Amino acid sequence: MSRYDAVVIGAGHNGLINAAYLSRGGLRVAVVERNDRVGGATRSEEVFPGFHFSVFSYLVSLLRPEVIHDLELVRHGLDLVPLESTLNPLGGGDELYREADPMRTFWNVARHSRRDAEALLEYKTEMTALGRLAHRLQDLVAADVTSTALDGADEAASADVAATLADIARYYAGTPEHQLSLLYEMFTSSADHFLRRWFETDALRAALATSSIIGSWTSPRTPGSAYVLLHHYIGEVDGVYRGWGFQRGGTGEVAEILARAARAHGAEILLEASVEKVAVKRSESGSTVTGVVLSDGREIEAPVVVSSLAPQLTFSRFLSEGDAPAEVFTAASQWNSRGSSGKVNLALDELPSFACRPEPGAHLAGGFSIAPSVDYVESAYDEAKFGSYSRTPFVDGIIPSVIDPQMAPTGKHVLSCFVQYADYELKNGDWDQSREAFGDAVMKVLIEHIPNLEHCVVGKQVLTPLDIERIAGIPGGNIFHGELRLSQIFANRPAPWASDYATPIAGYYVCGSSCHPGGGISGGPGRLAALRILGEKAGSFVGAVS
Repeated sequence: MSRYDAVVIGAGHNGLINAAYLSRGGLRVAVVERNDRVGGATRSEEVFPGFHFSVFSYLVSLLRPEVIHDLELVRHGLDLVPLESTLNPLGGGDELYREADPMRTFWNVARHSRRDAEALLEYKTEMTALGRLAHRLQDLVAADVTSTALDGADEAASADVAATLADIARYYAGTPEHQLSLLYEMFTSSADHFLRRWFETDALRAALATSSIIGSWTSPRTPGSAYVLLHHYIGEVDGVYRGWGFQRGGTGEVAEILARAARAHGAEILLEASVEKVAVKRSESGSTVTGVVLSDGREIEAPVVVSSLAPQLTFSRFLSEGDAPAEVFTAASQWNSRGSSGKVNLALDELPSFACRPEPGAHLAGGFSIAPSVDYVESAYDEAKFGSYSRTPFVDGIIPSVIDPQMAPTGKHVLSCFVQYADYELKNGDWDQSREAFGDAVMKVLIEHIPNLEHCVVGKQVLTPLDIERIAGIPGGNIFHGELRLSQIFANRPAPWASDYATPIAGYYVCGSSCHPGGGISGGPGRLAALRILGEKAGSFVGAVS
């Protein structure tokens, strides 16, 4: 039997970050991972000989600067290349193109509407401000705001909560009233409704609204989708809000970098080590974790166990009835992690050529998004919401080999496409039967806007929500481990009794994307959970307000 101070279940990015912080704090930590490599959904593979892909997650936007600095990730190889432009093909040779140069973007948008071109700068300014306001909430442990410790039963806890609330009040006190109103609206309204405040051009609203549907069962007209839009504006690259970056080597390299950082602080990472159950000691006063039991029979003893997996695994899979109150199992069974997204990765023997921009140029080093109108995205949603997949899907993509030539053989390229919508639960048939037809639907949309794909594809990988579940271990295949909606954010993520990353079982904690502040390659849950654990071991913990 092995003994550690803490065991972290799952070597996804949050699990690795949590292990790195715990090790940095002086604990002897083991990470157990069922796969033969680290990363979870943050993984890269040589899918076809010489062609390397970021299989699932393919861009980095939300990774917290605190994580980068605290764990010295640049020293371990972090090298994010900013994605500075987005091309939106509109059909008929038309386009909407936004790039790093604000004046060039102004005139690109002004071709469609001078009014919208002028409003775009104001919109970006407001969204950056709203992103900073929301970021403040994301850097808090939810329980520190919602805690009942103010009842005076624990004077020290009451003082900590009061100090946290006072800090929040000071932060928001100087915020203009109209921004607070906009922030509230973003939690409740649809993205399209919100965007109509600024823009008259349907194509521009559609282009901006695509961030409101990423990984979610929402359309631009679904109430609450504006929050998903805001969630992506909270991200930054080198201090630039709404910045997206590509890691050289793909996002799998981000996981390898995090693993190197964790090992540098002393963490041990055990691969092909699948957890069978979390060991729990029961008593009249409650349950206490004692370690984990692996599928091969090995036992690892530890007074702290941290799960970076989804609630269905963390609670329903790893615990036995009686280990925790019934509400724990009920909450896990009700957690909504129904997948809505797929991926199509293409190996190409020549550079893609867009119908709207056929010549090579800087646009190929940016992203592209096929969503020519709000109605187009809404129709894609309507096609899928009753148990199918979109026959004319929304497609968001990049050409990683333009940014990092080592991703493909010389003169050849890789194209990564994120696709919506694809229902995890198909009404007719199953995904193993429908995978090829889904891939064909994506190819039809791509070829309409990138005609040379019809003859230059030498390899195609089609991944469905079921594949995300099977490979990355996310029940339902939801890329965020759970829907980003009012019922599943902040103190409800994953449940009020775990909003401080602790569970009703003493020593058992959660740190995955199903925890506050949510999904994406942010590291926020992993970091905040580690600070909570280390603070408790030191005898105190104050919310991570910075």
